[in-house]
Amino acid sequence: MRIGELAAKSATTIKAVRYYEQLGLVTPARHINGYRHYSDHDLKIVQEIRELAGHGITPAKARPFIECLDAGHRHSDECPASLAAYRDSLAELDRAIASLTARRKLLAARLQQGAARTFTLEPDMTDYATTLPDNLPIPADDGATAHLPGLKMPALVLEDTSGRSINLADLGTGRSIIYLYPLTGVPGTDLPDGWDAIPGARGCSTEACDFRDHFAQLQAAGVERVHGLSSQGPDYQREVTARLRLPFTMLSDTRFELAAALTLPTFAAPGHPRLYSRLTLVATAGVIQHVFYPIFPPNTHAQQVLAWLEANPAS
Repeated sequence: MRIGELAAKSATTIKAVRYYEQLGLVTPARHINGYRHYSDHDLKIVQEIRELAGHGITPAKARPFIECLDAGHRHSDECPASLAAYRDSLAELDRAIASLTARRKLLAARLQQGAARTFTLEPDMTDYATTLPDNLPIPADDGATAHLPGLKMPALVLEDTSGRSINLADLGTGRSIIYLYPLTGVPGTDLPDGWDAIPGARGCSTEACDFRDHFAQLQAAGVERVHGLSSQGPDYQREVTARLRLPFTMLSDTRFELAAALTLPTFAAPGHPRLYSRLTLVATAGVIQHVFYPIFPPNTHAQQVLAWLEANPAS
């Protein structure tokens, strides 16, 4: 087959095939007229190079695998040299992960230090407010908020953490962000049993911190108000607002009045017969314009909201 046919069959480009030839991984035969001719074996080699690249092994490091195929083996990783190449790649990844982990730990500490210079940090507050456990279940979209875009915000008055009464139908003509969350944990206090196993439950403090850290950018994108909202009482929310140094207020809806007015999703957890499911409303001039649901991961959700605002500027 000609090079164009080989590239098409292997889902690559002619330029890439030429590069593999320069590396000595592909050696086509030549007709008497000088044209290259590629065999089915060459096709298998190119496909193998592509697969290895998808796993992070670059063509420049693929030689042991290709030599294994050239030696007649059915699989490219049946040879000792291939296994050694795997080990080298794993060792390289381990070094990169260790370096990135150290950098992340330093940045997380500096983030919390910079955000909390005016109050005393709780023990282990840095990890608590900036990280999430591994392997959290990802919530699925059950369609529970599909009816919300286009609805008016209800004339519902809720108390915020500054002691003011906020009417959700009177948030102003600009854009408002109201993010609903189940509950925020407090350092030293256990979360409900099985909390991490409930899809979408974990991460309220990290979500609040992300909105805190991107608050100025949200304002620059045209947001007039940001409020967090949960069924927790105002006193509980005031502690969280002060501890996390939030530049916006939280709204308390202990009787789930907003859930009743808009038919919002809720769930139960041990010790909590009803909690708000995590979702975010973008309201413009009192009308729900967009809904984020489900939300995952919560620790970068403010950035997701910011990206949407920048892609959908207010008219």
